[in-house]
Amino acid sequence: MHQLRIGVLALQGDFREHIRSVDLAGYEAFALNRAAQVDEIDALIIPGGESTTIAKLARSFDLFAPIASAIESGLPVYGSCAGMIMLAGEIEGAASGQESFGGIDMKVRRNAFGRQVDSFESDIHFVGIAQPAIHGVFIRAPWVESVGESVEVLASISTESGEHPVAVRQGNLLATSFHPEITDDFRVHRYFIEEMVAKSGRPTR
Repeated sequence: MHQLRIGVLALQGDFREHIRSVDLAGYEAFALNRAAQVDEIDALIIPGGESTTIAKLARSFDLFAPIASAIESGLPVYGSCAGMIMLAGEIEGAASGQESFGGIDMKVRRNAFGRQVDSFESDIHFVGIAQPAIHGVFIRAPWVESVGESVEVLASISTESGEHPVAVRQGNLLATSFHPEITDDFRVHRYFIEEMVAKSGRPTR
């Protein structure tokens, strides 16, 4: 049986935690930080961290264009928190000159839940993942302001300003505003690998 090659973008942020979560889910992942590696993977995970820094480092390491091209060609990608921002077609509250890889037809608001001191945890119902609820950890997290018709909302959270999507899927692309990688719950990673990567129909490397 072919072992899926899952790369975790290892420029900044909690990429080690994602590698651990993939391992807990029963698969293997490796740190990706060179452009040549993009052609060798079956899927990519973009970690939480600082989205502007990730974008700038992707440019510096000549990774930006290869990743954007791979996303456009259908590579399965999962992004958490900053990774959600990197997959957004539009960013509300973007820093001057901020870039994203794009791919998901959504508008994301940076730091929507507040600053670091406003970080919180909440149980979330995630479409496609059986009970018990996913325990979401939100750290300077974004939320989704709006989505296009081809985007499926998998989880939302209620705030004083209304209901906001915090997990979305479009085709082979998955994004969450929370951090499952810093918990021991690997079900989001398993969902990504088994429901999106393994069933993507793309030839494995």
